[in-house]
Amino acid sequence: MIQLCPPVCVHTLLNAWSHLRVPVTNGYSHAEATRGQERDITGNRQTSWAFADAYVAEDEALRWARERAREAGLRSVTPGTGAALGLLAASVDAKAVAEIGTGTGVSGIHLLHGMRPDGVLTTVDPEPEHQQFARQAFRASGFASNRARFIPGRALDVLPRLADAGYDLVFCDGDRQEVLEYLAESLRLLRPGGLVVFEGVFANGRTVDSGPQPTEVVRLRELLRAVRESQELVTSLLPVGDGLLCAVKR
Repeated sequence: MIQLCPPVCVHTLLNAWSHLRVPVTNGYSHAEATRGQERDITGNRQTSWAFADAYVAEDEALRWARERAREAGLRSVTPGTGAALGLLAASVDAKAVAEIGTGTGVSGIHLLHGMRPDGVLTTVDPEPEHQQFARQAFRASGFASNRARFIPGRALDVLPRLADAGYDLVFCDGDRQEVLEYLAESLRLLRPGGLVVFEGVFANGRTVDSGPQPTEVVRLRELLRAVRESQELVTSLLPVGDGLLCAVKR
């Protein structure tokens, strides 16, 4: 299993603290004091994450798209993840973005908000009915119909038809068993300085769980290793939502 945290992480610090002499105060033992410190860190971090995720308010169109996703049994990006996507699109002044996994349009709205006013989002999904919801959501958000190109189909069938080095950002939120293939296609599609972004790489904590895991989690671990070791990419793993893996193509 790959190592996802830096050499000095919270658990390392907590283990180190357990070997230090902690004065016993107010009748609490050393072990109790250490557990209290851990609870404080965990509680503060969870509160901070919740605050960050709700920091950028979403409008009625986004709430509508989220509700359609919930009814369809689809997983949407969190508000914090959506805000990060918009920020990343703005940071590269994105005019052309490719999205793997349209869903009902939640992530697409955030991407469009960050893109240039003349930018076009190309979004791919195997379920045309989901894309119809996304069309409605985009329109309700005030985006003209020519701001998005909807392509129904399996991503690995569609992506090879897209132009080499023609995109500023590729957002991958599709089949987790195909993430390595998405990475290869993204590197072809991106211009130098472009961004590839993968959502959901924590897999609800299973990616860092040492127990046996399904194939999709194994693929995510392989993706994380491949991106981290690539000489072609400058990368960062952002702890927003369920994990956002970002990499800039040199």
